[in-house]
Amino acid sequence: MALFKRRTVGKPGEWYYCLKHQKVEEGPECRAADRFGPYATREEASHAMETARERNLEWETDPKWHDMNAEKGKGGGAEGD
Repeated sequence: MALFKRRTVGKPGEWYYCLKHQKVEEGPECRAADRFGPYATREEASHAMETARERNLEWETDPKWHDMNAEKGKGGGAEGD
């Protein structure tokens, strides 16, 4: 007997985008590693890939996430080594 039951039916209004099947699903039909979500609406879930691309671009161009000193210290180690 399993300690935890696998939740096969989502809550009403939970929407996911399945990466494996490339489609919007209501409730968690596929495993968590294969989906984005939950989203509040079907429309939001349908734009999951666009949202991910936009967020990735924001992260890649955000100066807070890219240390300007990284170019100077390519060899690694502490400052002053």
